[in-house]
Amino acid sequence: MVPESLHPPQPPAPLNARGQHPGDSGAAAALRVHDLRKNYGELRAVDGVSFEVGPGEIVGLLGPNGAGKTTIINTILAVLTPSSGSIRIGNVDVARQRSRALARTNFAAVYASLPGNLTVAQNLRFFGLLYGVRALRRRVEELLGQFTLQALRDTKCGVLSSGELTRVALAKALLNRPRLLLLDEPTASLDPAAARETRAAIRSLARDSGCGVLWTSHNMYEVEEVCDRVLFLSHGRILLAGDPRSLPAAHGARNLEELFIQLAREPLAHPAERLA
Repeated sequence: MVPESLHPPQPPAPLNARGQHPGDSGAAAALRVHDLRKNYGELRAVDGVSFEVGPGEIVGLLGPNGAGKTTIINTILAVLTPSSGSIRIGNVDVARQRSRALARTNFAAVYASLPGNLTVAQNLRFFGLLYGVRALRRRVEELLGQFTLQALRDTKCGVLSSGELTRVALAKALLNRPRLLLLDEPTASLDPAAARETRAAIRSLARDSGCGVLWTSHNMYEVEEVCDRVLFLSHGRILLAGDPRSLPAAHGARNLEELFIQLAREPLAHPAERLA
């Protein structure tokens, strides 16, 4: 990948209590989540969450472990069935047209392992066939180049380093040119230079292709650099939403990491009042 400087995005319009742009019809939203709830018996893992990810927008989904981030991602991917609420990818309802919705989506995470007995190129071809990627040979070569994987193309994924595996996972996630990309800690195993290049590549992808990105990370400096907007979760609810560069000062914190720690330790008693 060729390093590319990251330009801070323009501040978005003010958000309402649900993390949405007031008055936005959302007809062209990459992702629209409305009043999402997921219960496990008496435990409410996700409690009435609503938000949107616009075309070309990178939204950070933040919160401590157990806040509901992974549950939300798994419901978007239809791995879990919501207790109530709706999820639309583009204009397609995930519950009603699962295959069509997921054909526009992809996902990468450090815990989502690739078949270790296949080489890098074989993995990309395998998943490309699953996704029905046209001109697959050319697309694989493009991604091998983009993520500097040419020298590893014939290496089995089972012997790659964690950083190399992360690059392969990101290449896999871009095979089908998704309209919605879900990234869970996408740079966690990368060295600083590779992480910077990966962030630049994802920002470029969002800007040039209009792909919406939902990004989860515990690296607040990365989130502030990359994300156009962030949503803070606690106990399955959105506590705060807005521009990661202006939220800390608005809530008496020196930076996003300090705000994250404050919210994790003492969740706001009345989040809607603070978001209005």
